[in-house]
Amino acid sequence: MPALQIRNVPDEVHRTLKARAALAGMSLSEYALAELVRAAERPTRYELDARIQAREAMDLGSLVVDLIRQDRDSR
Repeated sequence: MPALQIRNVPDEVHRTLKARAALAGMSLSEYALAELVRAAERPTRYELDARIQAREAMDLGSLVVDLIRQDRDSR
């Protein structure tokens, strides 16, 4: 498994991450890895945009009208 080293981490960021790791009962390395995995699993804004653009367009106008009519008719 590849290793990753991060340099020039600001002191305040290091302290915050170290404190969060301690609260989670993890080492700083374990905590940082878990956060990196979580970040990598989330799609970026650009990836989400690409997914949306790839979807087939839907005509919601008639669907909304039908739902309103169904609701009115059920009263």
